[in-house]
Amino acid sequence: MIAPTRRRMLLVLPGLATMGRVSLAVAAAGTENRLVVVMLRGGLDGLGTVVPIGDPDLRGLRPGLVPPSPGEPGGLLPLNDFFALHPALAGLHRLYRAGEVLPIHAVAPPHRNRSHFDAQDYMEIGASHRLSSGWLNRAAALIPASPAVPAALALGTHTPILLRGPAKVGNWAPPAWQPLSADLSSRLMRLHARDAVTGPALAEALHERGFTDAVLQGHAPPPPNNPFTVLAERAGLLLAAAEGPRLAALDILGWDTHTSQLARLGWELSRLDEGLMALRAGLGAAWTRTVVLAISEFGRTARENGTGGTDHGTAGVAFLLGGAVAGGRVLADWPGLTPNALFENRDLRPTLDLNRVIRAVLAAHLGLSDVALADVLPESTGAQPMAGLLRG
Repeated sequence: MIAPTRRRMLLVLPGLATMGRVSLAVAAAGTENRLVVVMLRGGLDGLGTVVPIGDPDLRGLRPGLVPPSPGEPGGLLPLNDFFALHPALAGLHRLYRAGEVLPIHAVAPPHRNRSHFDAQDYMEIGASHRLSSGWLNRAAALIPASPAVPAALALGTHTPILLRGPAKVGNWAPPAWQPLSADLSSRLMRLHARDAVTGPALAEALHERGFTDAVLQGHAPPPPNNPFTVLAERAGLLLAAAEGPRLAALDILGWDTHTSQLARLGWELSRLDEGLMALRAGLGAAWTRTVVLAISEFGRTARENGTGGTDHGTAGVAFLLGGAVAGGRVLADWPGLTPNALFENRDLRPTLDLNRVIRAVLAAHLGLSDVALADVLPESTGAQPMAGLLRG
């Protein structure tokens, strides 16, 4: 773990900051409860993360994407008789067994869109029409702020839409320039691989820089240093302080697994797992008053595609975790994976509105009233908050 330094903890207004591919934003609030929103940008494959091993149609739809069964070497981690967790999520599995993780499956926002940009905008704004603020900022503006720190704090190259709005925003800026990593180079190669002009030119440039063939083929593993872990731990330390912030949002990219998903999803889930464990460690005793909500803009197709990956889908999986979460179970109204059950004959069908989960957390954990919830999520008034997600 990385201990905070005076320079790293400096708050500056009103600029923005960055660290690699991950951004952090935090809001100060007059409450002892903490809420962290982790945005899994790119479309997390819920069927590959919380795997419905009890569904008889699963392996026929994705024969090359299901890890070994529970009990086998490198096998899935059982949650119950029907679901199992990806083997890269060993830390989350331990928390699940301790009753502190609640996977929520077949969930999606009510706005149906397979565009990353539109779907992420909805995920952050909380409405299908353009507003000038994000739903977490609107929530922060309704909670009495501590006078000792700004109402909101952003770390990264931009303030995420989720935290733009009326709540005051501060800033923390790490070093501006980072060396070009093998992971970023690999992603650039995958992006340009099919372009007859930029693909060969980029490959030649990277080759001259001394990158390996694995990078040039777009299959390099992520770097050993995980910026998400650094920022997640820092978020925990900031939120744990008695006069520190109470709301936070973290981004982690890498979930757009159109190709080579079996290996790539494992790498990305390992980064996520490591970061979430660092967040828990940073929070310390404050973990018991914390809810972490991990959400993605959409899931992915039920069928494996021709390049060993999956394409943009609809329903997926969300996670609630923390000491305040009533976990140790999987929440799902499972629709099945038969052809007739799939949404538009391609995706896992959504059976749960994500806004019901968000409203439940904001009401039960942050104490927002029905009137306040209507301001925070203006299109969700018909979405009844789910009961029983949190302890007590």
